[in-house]
Amino acid sequence: MRKTRVKDLFTVTEDAARRIQEMIAGRQKPTLGIRVGVKTRGCSGLSYTLEFADEARPHDDMVESSGIKIFIDPKAVLFVVGTTMEYKDEKVAKGFVFTNPNEKGRCGCGESFHV
Repeated sequence: MRKTRVKDLFTVTEDAARRIQEMIAGRQKPTLGIRVGVKTRGCSGLSYTLEFADEARPHDDMVESSGIKIFIDPKAVLFVVGTTMEYKDEKVAKGFVFTNPNEKGRCGCGESFHV
């Protein structure tokens, strides 16, 4: 695992960090942080994935922000460099939102992107 400076790879807003901390606390199981990745899905090609990280994997990049650890899947690093993760809680929808400067396009429903 490589520890990377947050601004160099991935940024988490205060609202997102707070929501992640709530999710980890609600899990009631030892958890190191969250793992961010991408998978092939949707009409534009790639979709973000989030899962709890119970352990660090050998080739993960790890960033710390607001007391949480974010592990970046090595297959996702090139797709998420410079990304900001926010948490939105609005009247019609709530969830994590990714602002990625590498995106070249996004599908109409917002489920997938391409770089």
